[in-house]
Amino acid sequence: MNKPSIPTILTLAGVICALCPMGSSSSAADIYVTPTGNDADVGTQASPVATLERAKQLARPLAGKESVTVHVGDGIHYLPSTLVFSPADSGTAEHPVVYTATNEGGAVLSGGSRLELQWQPFRDGIFMAKTAAGLEIDQLFVNGSNQRMARYPNFDASKKTEAYQGFAADAFSKERAAGWVDPAGGFIHAMHRSRWGGYHYQISGKNDEGEVTFEGGWQNNRPSGMHRDFRMVENIFEELDAAGEWYHDADQQTLYYKPDSNIDLNAAVVEVVRLRHLIEFQGTADAPIKFITLKGFVVRHAARTFMDTKEPLLRSDWAIYRGGAIFLTGTEDIQILDSEFDQVGGNAVIFSNYNRRAVVKGCHIHDAGASGVCFVGDPNAVRNPLFGYGQKNDLNKIDRTPGPQTNNYPADSEVADCLIHGIGRVERQPTGVLIEMSARITVRDCSIYDCARAGINIGDGAWGGHLIERCDVFDTVQETHDHGSFNSWGRDRFWRSDRDATQVAVDNDPNLPFLDAVETTVIRNSRWRCDHGWDIDLDDGSTNYDIYNNLMLSGGLKLREGFRRRAWNNITINNGFHPHVWYDNSGDEVYANIFMMAARGARMPTDKAKGKRVDGNLFYSPDPNAKDKYAKFGWEANSVVGDPLFVAPESGDFRVREGSPAFKIGFENFPMDQFGVKKPSLKAIAKTPVIPQLITQNPDGRREAERMNPIDIPTYWLGAKIHSLTGEEFSAFGVRKEDGGVALSEVGAKTAAAQAGLQENDLVQAINATPVKDVSQFLSSYCAAGDAPLTLKIIRNQEPMTLNVTSGVYVLVESIDAGDQFSHLPLPKSPEGRVSANDAPKNNPLHLLVDGEITDGYGPVFGNGVYAGVYRIDLGQSKPVSAITSWSANYGKVRGAQKLTIYGSNSDRDPGWDLSNRKRFTPLGTIDTTSMNAKAFNAASLRARTGEALGTYRWISWQTNPVTDKAENTAFQELSVE
Repeated sequence: MNKPSIPTILTLAGVICALCPMGSSSSAADIYVTPTGNDADVGTQASPVATLERAKQLARPLAGKESVTVHVGDGIHYLPSTLVFSPADSGTAEHPVVYTATNEGGAVLSGGSRLELQWQPFRDGIFMAKTAAGLEIDQLFVNGSNQRMARYPNFDASKKTEAYQGFAADAFSKERAAGWVDPAGGFIHAMHRSRWGGYHYQISGKNDEGEVTFEGGWQNNRPSGMHRDFRMVENIFEELDAAGEWYHDADQQTLYYKPDSNIDLNAAVVEVVRLRHLIEFQGTADAPIKFITLKGFVVRHAARTFMDTKEPLLRSDWAIYRGGAIFLTGTEDIQILDSEFDQVGGNAVIFSNYNRRAVVKGCHIHDAGASGVCFVGDPNAVRNPLFGYGQKNDLNKIDRTPGPQTNNYPADSEVADCLIHGIGRVERQPTGVLIEMSARITVRDCSIYDCARAGINIGDGAWGGHLIERCDVFDTVQETHDHGSFNSWGRDRFWRSDRDATQVAVDNDPNLPFLDAVETTVIRNSRWRCDHGWDIDLDDGSTNYDIYNNLMLSGGLKLREGFRRRAWNNITINNGFHPHVWYDNSGDEVYANIFMMAARGARMPTDKAKGKRVDGNLFYSPDPNAKDKYAKFGWEANSVVGDPLFVAPESGDFRVREGSPAFKIGFENFPMDQFGVKKPSLKAIAKTPVIPQLITQNPDGRREAERMNPIDIPTYWLGAKIHSLTGEEFSAFGVRKEDGGVALSEVGAKTAAAQAGLQENDLVQAINATPVKDVSQFLSSYCAAGDAPLTLKIIRNQEPMTLNVTSGVYVLVESIDAGDQFSHLPLPKSPEGRVSANDAPKNNPLHLLVDGEITDGYGPVFGNGVYAGVYRIDLGQSKPVSAITSWSANYGKVRGAQKLTIYGSNSDRDPGWDLSNRKRFTPLGTIDTTSMNAKAFNAASLRARTGEALGTYRWISWQTNPVTDKAENTAFQELSVE
């Protein structure tokens, strides 16, 4: 064995003597570190060491035996490598180990290096400098500020909510790339097609055709391809044209930079990033690292990690990179206090797998490339884990044991009194605080804002028990879509995208949703504002929540499919309650809240999917009937309408005054001055949300009930009811507004739609490869297809699929210049039936509709502004019907289009005019030719395919709708039934 040299022995002895003086009974030791120290010294205040690594070596023999404090002096401490703690560095409750900045914010821990450069002019205000061989630059800091890689389009800080603060559809087009000599090493950043976050790709070059080649795109767990418009490229030399941009040519060892006019390059501090992780805690559940505190540091210069954001998270929409500026696994009682995380390239802090009683408190986290603080457990701790959205458990075979199967996850930890903002500067699927596969995480007294996506995100129900309180979360979902300031998912082992299977299983075992969400998560006493989504968004499967004493300033409260959510004593300003796609008998309760808008249900409520209680709320709304929207389902029977008498809404005090009707529903005031960060130094710089002006009447001054609301006649296709998506439904179906679609409902088992394989809540987005964004486009494409088979692109349970339809009715249309030229739809030679109408038509008598002739005139037309006028033919007896046709004249060049829904009735007596009565009327189909060119005369026919029939009926009804923006009705000339 080699013996240490004499000087080494003396040095170690000196350290021991310095820390433990002879005869001392002290149980505390102090070690000092300064940037100007020397690792050969003993670490006393008079002889400090230079690095934290050396200080750790000195502390290790004493850790757990004495209380050890490592004092880190002011200045920049460039870490040569990641500082790694192991179980041997642990303290104890009685003798903790503390690494503290001598002055809070004075000691900077850097994962970078300072460059000494000789700048020379290049061109167009760009300077150049030679760099060392082998140098890689991921980020460039000048005077402490992160500069931008050369990019197209250029960055515009004023475009705060625009993708990448500047985007272009041609970002990497062949034409654009023609001006690039060699784009290899560049990056493509693109938003998700539905704006559910973003993607990142590394450019590998150009192919022989001059097209850009690249790889990547694995950063989102709901893949659908990049957005066609929201794209940006960076690290392209030829795009270096704006102040603050740079490009490093590693092959030529040359850095190019275009400084702002106020920067003196000769005096500027230029730094680059080297390390991904500055500090790591590497323990295990069996041998954890314990009782170490980091306090008062500035953490800076951690590399971007977006190309390694690959790990999917339990069927949430997110993927993650398990790393950050500070990475912790296998710890107990670790604290990160009063520290600043300044412009780190990825996650600031991540607790991975086993961690207990961790604390992040009093910290300022800003301008992070990814998320702020992340708690992410081990998927192997989860029973029956799945990762892709479309993956499904066999609910007859899953493990029915509640809770986790190992202890390898974060628990009993908190993020408290922190200021977190500027989240997602690189990645677009980030959050201020992320909770995944964890238990009992508290987020308290935090101000979180300026986030590309959520402020706080809980990715699953495993295992609940979280507490979110006194937080102030706003300016979120800034560049993305369909999300909330608070967002959660609960796609746990009970949850399937084909929700009917889940419903059957839960009906048989009501405890099923609580196998993972074993403890209730509480959201209380917080303020939320999301102008691009919901303030609080409980998405797919989110189960076992209590939500109370929250002030929601913009987007309102959304509860999507899940079980046992209770929301009470909340206030939603200029908004209300958004129930989406509930399960039957969900046990949800929404009561004693103040709403300012009628509930906005999406695909619900129904007789069974209506929760346990939605009642006893106060509505302060321009619509006096707001509370009655879903009265037929028993909602809001005991709710009241009135002015809540807010104390000072203009200044954000939404407590209610004495005499408020809110007290009648059991509402109780909660504090309005305790939201957000409390630490004085952070509170002094923290922003607060804009307080909205109350909207108590419509912009035109009329109340909602005074508005004229035209009636849209129901639309049917293959016997199923269809409608265009609006409002909340885009989120409910998981599609972009730009794509839209036509949703099916009332798909009875005997309808042609069901027989063709279509289901309730299918969404049709294309017919024969033609996109259909709404009902008008759908019916136009349907008419254009004639009797040809249909190939449908549909979305079922948020998953795309293709369906071929070869049976069922079709529409045939014909338009001619003269009344005797119809070849495909000739006028009947012997019309039959007696015609009547539900509203007296104008101009001509009704019998002209069955006289076998057409003329250039109005015919018996319904008056302008008549919606849902109905013509009806009595055939005298029931008979098989194969075709129903109507002819019209394009009188005044606006009356030829037809817009109608056809019903059949086999009643043996007059069925009346209530076409919604399914005991008497069967919807056969809708025809809409308003988007087609009308000639002098027009015919439209709903027809059965060869060998089939529309059904057996005595009565046929045509329910019409106006065809112009002046509410003018079609000039029908003839009706016929075959």
